[in-house]
Amino acid sequence: MEIKDMRAFYAIVEEGNISHAAQRLDIAQPALSRQMKRLETALGVQLFERGSRRIRLTDAGRVMYARVEHILGMVDGTVREITEIGSGVAGSIRLGTITTSGAMLLPELISEFHSRYPNVTYQIWEAEGARILELLDNRVIEIGITRTQVDSKVYESIVLPNEPLVLIMNKEHEIGAAPDRVRLAELKDVPIIIPLRWQSVFVANCRKDGFEPNVVCVSDSIVQDLLLTKMGMGMALLPVSSKTLLTDGNLIYKKLVEPEMSTHTVIAWLKNRTLSSSSEHLIRLFREIFLNEREAE
Repeated sequence: MEIKDMRAFYAIVEEGNISHAAQRLDIAQPALSRQMKRLETALGVQLFERGSRRIRLTDAGRVMYARVEHILGMVDGTVREITEIGSGVAGSIRLGTITTSGAMLLPELISEFHSRYPNVTYQIWEAEGARILELLDNRVIEIGITRTQVDSKVYESIVLPNEPLVLIMNKEHEIGAAPDRVRLAELKDVPIIIPLRWQSVFVANCRKDGFEPNVVCVSDSIVQDLLLTKMGMGMALLPVSSKTLLTDGNLIYKKLVEPEMSTHTVIAWLKNRTLSSSSEHLIRLFREIFLNEREAE
């Protein structure tokens, strides 16, 4: 199996169908289909389930995908590290982020970085926290922004200050006696939409306050939570950084108090990996902007 076969297989899985993958790879679709058939024959296994309009992997295909992602990450990362030696702050920065933290941090960060280093380009992945760490482990990205706890033996990290959770609601269903905050006790019988990572703490706090919360949806998609809130299904408990995604004037937010709940954002990168000069400078800028730390150039 050659690198070109791995890239072809990876493109098909990422794009979801062969025609889009063929366009991405700039080859004819029949040629790509034949290449995958030859690969399956050489391996002696079926990688894709047949008869489905969208690409579905077999068990062997899923193992193949995980290994190929790791191998291509290693190959591409090695090439970048070697070619960027001596080139200064240039090249491409590959980073992954969860939705809310990315919306909060990246516009200011990348805008400032671009003004300092205009020759740098960016490749950004958006995914859930666990997937961000997976992309880091497989060396697909150099820097990850997540809310997931990271292992200090594996990752270097910067932990940003705690961020309060807020209740996002439709103006038509506004609750809370105060204009800028809502007490936990005021959420009794209120339909709540909440990410899985905060569900257990929220439910425990409600029970301690003497009531069972009305959780109508548990979803780790911030965008989905906001859409459901907009449609009037309930009120979403999310980080205050979610306010950057409130493009609809009918949605407002209030800080949750008595008790408060908070979360934090982690900037992580692999301990055993040599970062490109560009990524090292980006991490330095993270510290400068968000932690008010300045390092000597």
